[in-house]
Amino acid sequence: MTKTITTHYDIAEHLRTPEEIVAYLEASLEEADGDAAFIAKALGDIARAKGMTQVARDAGLSRESLDKALSARSA
Repeated sequence: MTKTITTHYDIAEHLRTPEEIVAYLEASLEEADGDAAFIAKALGDIARAKGMTQVARDAGLSRESLDKALSARSA
């Protein structure tokens, strides 16, 4: 029997261009069907792809505040 090995897949590592980010967000919004936690997860993926510290700075937030805002627990 062949042993299957899986590895962790992180979408943030694959969102490189604005077009990829827009496509991911559009697909996520469609899939979410109003699920706030799902949307927050997608936004968190995008923020990680762009760099959490930079996104927080651009939004006028601390990195910790951005983490909390995007946390599924706070949605």
